[in-house]
Amino acid sequence: MGSRQVSASDLAGLLGPDALGRFGLPGRITVAGLGISGISAARALASLGARVTVVDNGDGDAHRARAAELAELGIEVRLGHLPDGARAGETLPEGTELVVTSPGWPPQSPLFLAAAEAGVDVVGDVEVAWRLRGAGAELRAARRAEGAGDGADAAPAGPAEWLAITGTNGKTTTTQMLASILKAAGLRTAAVGNIGTPIIDVVLGEQQYDVLAVELSSYQLHWAPSLRVHSAAVLNLAPDHLDWHGSMQAYAADKGRIYEGNTVACVYNVADKATEDLVVEADVEEGCRAIGFTLGAPGPSMLGVVDGILVDRAFVENRQKNAQELAEVKDVNPPAPHNIANALAAAALARAFGVEPRAVRDGLRDFRPDAHRVARVDEVASVVYVDDSKATNTHAAEASLASFDKVVWIAGGLAKGATFDELVQKSAERMRGAVLIGADRALIAEALARHAPEVPVVDLDRTDTGAMLAAVREAAALAEPGDTVLLAPACASMDMFANYNKRGDAFADAVRELAAENAADTA
Repeated sequence: MGSRQVSASDLAGLLGPDALGRFGLPGRITVAGLGISGISAARALASLGARVTVVDNGDGDAHRARAAELAELGIEVRLGHLPDGARAGETLPEGTELVVTSPGWPPQSPLFLAAAEAGVDVVGDVEVAWRLRGAGAELRAARRAEGAGDGADAAPAGPAEWLAITGTNGKTTTTQMLASILKAAGLRTAAVGNIGTPIIDVVLGEQQYDVLAVELSSYQLHWAPSLRVHSAAVLNLAPDHLDWHGSMQAYAADKGRIYEGNTVACVYNVADKATEDLVVEADVEEGCRAIGFTLGAPGPSMLGVVDGILVDRAFVENRQKNAQELAEVKDVNPPAPHNIANALAAAALARAFGVEPRAVRDGLRDFRPDAHRVARVDEVASVVYVDDSKATNTHAAEASLASFDKVVWIAGGLAKGATFDELVQKSAERMRGAVLIGADRALIAEALARHAPEVPVVDLDRTDTGAMLAAVREAAALAEPGDTVLLAPACASMDMFANYNKRGDAFADAVRELAAENAADTA
């Protein structure tokens, strides 16, 4: 046959009349949320023959535009307030057999309480993608048979394996590192999930993959009860999103779901016992191994660092006595301690999938981190300026501060209920000074006064567009040659900026302006 492209509306026809039922999905589904993942889920489920209703409390121009696009596909969308005065996002449509939620909707949402009362399950987009893996494989086979998709190559008949990553910090970087290593090994792969690409689109897409590097948030894991991956890693655990989960115990339990049913390896952080505890508690397949990673010399069944070399004592013969060199610390970009830990976790997952050592090295060398993650901006008057705007919680900021000897710390924003005493206690000896910005800067100032009273602090009571330039100038005044001025806010950005990217951009712009001023002064 010809090279006709198969449209989304053809999916149900390709899979047969009982496509949904064969993959554990009912015919009447409500999707909660009109964001990226909600739209992805609604489109996919409708294309497979489901009667889909999308509900969202929003009713702005953007919501209406998205609703109009979905309506053209036969998807009903309910926005804002319903005729009876109830809010659309809080009301369970009649006849709903399953609710598919977007990750950010908390378990206490009225819609989910109504679903529970009606005996209707609530799952997330990751759960739907997991159930539809077989559907994706069938669709690609059908497309190849019709001469569409990625051609009649030697693609495996089954769905791609999943290597999954979660943790309080470092998820995105580690997922990207893992994808880079897998690509260096010649495998067809993609970084998906919480990293930005809706995983349902990938699972049902035309491209055949051998293995997926899957970043999963605690929200996504909460709503993915049947997820059972090849291998998984929990990088670290620290208090975060406790308003959503309700407690640290509940947050950790949701992170630990990533280990359930693992078939080959559960990768944990030797320096963070809570991650190992999650492995111990997990119900895994027979033969699945616990694999640790450490910044020190590794024991058997671990990966670690010896004399500047990343080494493997887990996936080698006679691991009691032997170790395999994987890469050098200098191959990791940037070679900060927390990022070396990320690299070891990525390497462990890749090795669990059978990747050769050379591909680990080549993949780490090829990897380039995203912006605003311990990114060197410039050096001005022998002071280095580093943007780690992505450090939006205390755990991430602590790791960032630990990467440098002497730091002038720019911090502050929305604390999200966090406390800063432990962070300041652990980092005080590295601080040359601190410049505080944002709505909750007083909380950081109080922790500094309690635990580091000798550290000079500039409390910058400004939220205008010039506030970041003022902060950079104040930091420059505190810094000495050889120091690092570090933006690692330990807070969310939305009090002053649209997101952490905009905050990091403002910092970089301010550093460039400072550099120009310094060049003019010394000309």
